[in-house]
Amino acid sequence: MVKRLLPLAAMEKILKFGGAERVSDKGKVALKEVLEEFAEHLAADAVKFALHAGRKTIKEEDVKLASKSLKPLSS
Repeated sequence: MVKRLLPLAAMEKILKFGGAERVSDKGKVALKEVLEEFAEHLAADAVKFALHAGRKTIKEEDVKLASKSLKPLSS
C-alpha cells in the first residue's frame, strides 16, 4: 500500500512557488518523499520534547524546538 500523506498537487505548487516553470511527475514524487521523511523525524522529536515536559499534547513550542534540533537530510 502506498503511503499518501501529502498530495502531489501541493508538491507542484511548492516547486512553482520556488521558481520552477514546469515540474515533472518524478520531481513531485521526489519532493513528496523528502518532505514526508523530514516530517516524520520532526514529529517524532516533537513528541519526545512534549513527553519530556510531562505532556501528551504536542504544542507549537515542541515543533519549533524539534525543527531546530534536526539536521538537514542529505542524499
